[in-house]
Amino acid sequence: MISKDDLLGAVWRGRIVSESTLATHINAVRKAVGDSGEEQRLVRTVARKGFRFVGVVTEARLTAGSGPSTTAEADEAQFRTTPLLPDKPSIAVLPFQNLSGDPEQEYFADGMVEDIITALSRLRWLFVIARNSSFTYKGRAVDAKQVGRELGVRYLVEGGVRRSGNRVRITTQLVDSTTGMHLWADRCDGTIEDIFDLQDKVAFSVVGAIARRLEQIEIERAKRKPTESLDAYDYYLRGMAAFNRRTNEANSEALCLFRKAIEIDPGFATPYGMAAWCYVWRKINGWLADRGQEINEAVRLARHAIDLGKDNDDAAALARGGHAVAFLVGDLTSGIASVDRALALNPNLATAWYLSGWLRAYEGQTELAIEHFAHAMRLSPLDPTYYQMQCGTGFAHLLAGRFDEALSWADKAFQDEPSYISAAAVAAASQALVGRKKEARAAMHRLRQIDPTLRIANLREWFPIQRPEHFAKWAHGLQTAGLPE
Repeated sequence: MISKDDLLGAVWRGRIVSESTLATHINAVRKAVGDSGEEQRLVRTVARKGFRFVGVVTEARLTAGSGPSTTAEADEAQFRTTPLLPDKPSIAVLPFQNLSGDPEQEYFADGMVEDIITALSRLRWLFVIARNSSFTYKGRAVDAKQVGRELGVRYLVEGGVRRSGNRVRITTQLVDSTTGMHLWADRCDGTIEDIFDLQDKVAFSVVGAIARRLEQIEIERAKRKPTESLDAYDYYLRGMAAFNRRTNEANSEALCLFRKAIEIDPGFATPYGMAAWCYVWRKINGWLADRGQEINEAVRLARHAIDLGKDNDDAAALARGGHAVAFLVGDLTSGIASVDRALALNPNLATAWYLSGWLRAYEGQTELAIEHFAHAMRLSPLDPTYYQMQCGTGFAHLLAGRFDEALSWADKAFQDEPSYISAAAVAAASQALVGRKKEARAAMHRLRQIDPTLRIANLREWFPIQRPEHFAKWAHGLQTAGLPE
């Protein structure tokens, strides 16, 4: 029998106990807390600052001649845990099924789940059920809706492991527990000789894909909410939805929404980073109206994101804030340090990898930049910002002198997002540097339509390229393509 303090302590730490566990020990708890039969509010967790309520324990009164016949069944039916959904996305990773019939594969399947839970737990915006609670479902046929209700989560990750000879296949899927609908699925194949490398590979890909997919799903949910019900996180999600439209007007709307999120919760780090990134996008596209004032404000927001990110271990805030200070004022040392810290906190954050790629390219580490872009694309192959990763790869190849490869990557980015000025610039410079003047002029025409104010004279204010030889190559390519002095 566990004590009242042990039980409530486990609940307080976010390890939501199962119905059977609670029913087994509930009588001891009732005596300790003086239960009067009324609804008891026992479950609370810390949410950035202050407290929030996630669930209740309610006594189910039984009448004579009704309900379960056994004492055990009566105890379980008498007290039910009905945790409410947290005020941020919530998920549980269930034990993977061993589909091969080989009991020796159990350790691999269990290790896979533990790795995924650990990686997801690093995402500060995500409420993740602990391993001990998830594994209570091991070996049981489960209903997604019931599990979601019992654990108080919206999303479930399910999976299976199958071995045939020396080949292993891992399948994973994301389920909405409120509807039972399958939202995403993937599979990964490998050999048994590389079992642990394969385990790491699957954990990385699953977490990267799930994190991005969840963010998109949550954005769509937030867009459907009535305005009066919005809180800080919903304003942040609506800001992301507006930001992803990539227009000047949508950028202004996003900035206002991020500011509302900050106003409601000044300790919420990520909106500071995204607000700063609104100004990054304005600078990239030539939308700054008052350059000095807006950049100063952006740097203030970015440094606030970094400070809060350090205090709260918020990888997304550190990545966005770090990139913003590097891009806006050329502080690459501080920017790279912040992004590296983000990667240490959450090595599955695709955004941090691709922002790191841009900063490494500006600094002159072109090969490392290409590696980081490749890793970002591997983590999030369906990412809405995939074109930025493609463009960054092309930019790094251009600085390294591989103009055909640069052009190939820039063309891919340009096809995915024709209004992306950086892709137009990389394409124009690459075309010019390989001698395709007609194509270079066409790409430059598109660039000038997006931002007619860009000149060779203000090119240094656009990208913070550090090495003189790299800037000379960049400027020469754009000038040859037709960028005016």
